Amino acid sequence: MTELHTPHAGDDQAKDDDVVALLMRQHGDIRNLFDEVEASTGEERRDAFRRLVRLLAVHETAEEEVVHPFARKSLPGGEQVVKDRLAEEKAAKETLAALDELDTNDPKFMPQLLKLRRDVQEHARAEERYEFTHIRRSTDAGNLAAMAKAVKAAEAMAPTRPHPGVESGAKNMALGPVAALMDRTKDAVRQAMGK
Repeated sequence: MTELHTPHAGDDQAKDDDVVALLMRQHGDIRNLFDEVEASTGEERRDAFRRLVRLLAVHETAEEEVVHPFARKSLPGGEQVVKDRLAEEKAAKETLAALDELDTNDPKFMPQLLKLRRDVQEHARAEERYEFTHIRRSTDAGNLAAMAKAVKAAEAMAPTRPHPGVESGAKNMALGPVAALMDRTKDAVRQAMGK
């Protein structure tokens, strides 16, 4: 089973202090979790899907709170770049909402999951091309590290295991808990950024 990568003392410190490297790692973790959901069945698939949804929720919330505000004010055409990313996120969230209503064993689940994967991958490629590259070029190591600190605070909000007592994917995936996770993530990011 693939676990979310947790930074260790021996990891390259530059990765921890660079928001772009951190977000790129999360993109890799998301791809790995999609692979795990696709390759597994039964309870393993439900568990992997819960972890995928948590990471997606936390990742997108961190980007909305950290990356997009920076991009809006610092990148040429930043307002449009962010508007385009938000439209992509909206499409992925709509597909996720449809998946949320399905059990992972439902025959409709895999086609919806593959659509979500395409939406998420397209969005990630656009972020990497239109935001991440320009962020790294347009700010210094101190800003990259400050943004990384905020993203790490958000990442801490995504448990790698489902909470005990939540037996069904439908109960665990209800939008209420995901929305609550996103709210807690926003609070953690804002606290880390001193807002």
